[in-house]
Amino acid sequence: MKKSHPIRRVLLASAATVSGIVLLLSLKPATDSTSASAQGAAAQGTAAAQESPQGGAAAAGTSTVTGAVAQTQYGVVQVRLTVANGKITKAEAVQAPKGGTSDQKTALSVPKLNQEAVATQSADITSVTGATYTSTGYKQSLQSAIDKMKAAGANTASPSQSSAAGSGQASGSGQAAQAKTVTGNVATTEYGPVQVRITVANGKITKADAVQAPSGGLSDQKTALAIPKLNQEAVAAGSATIDSVSGATYTSGGYKQSLQSALDKAGG
Repeated sequence: MKKSHPIRRVLLASAATVSGIVLLLSLKPATDSTSASAQGAAAQGTAAAQESPQGGAAAAGTSTVTGAVAQTQYGVVQVRLTVANGKITKAEAVQAPKGGTSDQKTALSVPKLNQEAVATQSADITSVTGATYTSTGYKQSLQSAIDKMKAAGANTASPSQSSAAGSGQASGSGQAAQAKTVTGNVATTEYGPVQVRITVANGKITKADAVQAPSGGLSDQKTALAIPKLNQEAVAAGSATIDSVSGATYTSGGYKQSLQSALDKAGG
């Protein structure tokens, strides 16, 4: 009986070892691939849950609209709105006058105008004293953005209307339509144009504002003195029969003319 040669035994053992290693290596990629697929699917599921906690409905209600550029004496103004569920959630001026003193006026006025736009949900906001031109341009572009938003079907809801709807006090579209904003004709005065915008609800003036008023030089001081008083009197009187402000006769006269025009448009 022949004995096995030592070298042959070594070769056979080596061949067996190599076969075992090859077998193990051939099985490993399949295991890694399965594990990677499972981990990838889990990661995608987690990311999907974070991005759309309610099936994507939350993100779908938000949109952005940019108003037309308004030209002013000191530069252009353009307003952009962010709207969610029919309400303005953010307002910002993507363009505003700059250079020289305009930088200070813009920094002073734009943040206030942004806040008022969100608070009132309309362009019926108060001009910032000392930044009349910027305020006027802001309101023009803001109104343009609101018009575009309404045309797209994303009507704004005022805070009072939203509250009434939530408490069940609003009944159909009739009550929501009672409040409306009307802008009177421009009244030309010796020192500049005056234009009044009023908000009317249930036949009463609830707010009055001058969207245009004389500015520059002493006119800035007279406008800052007269307009707030005229606004208050217009709301209190509910008509254009209001007293002129001493020292601002021309502005007062123009204000009353534009106010009467607005009342005529609103139906008296």
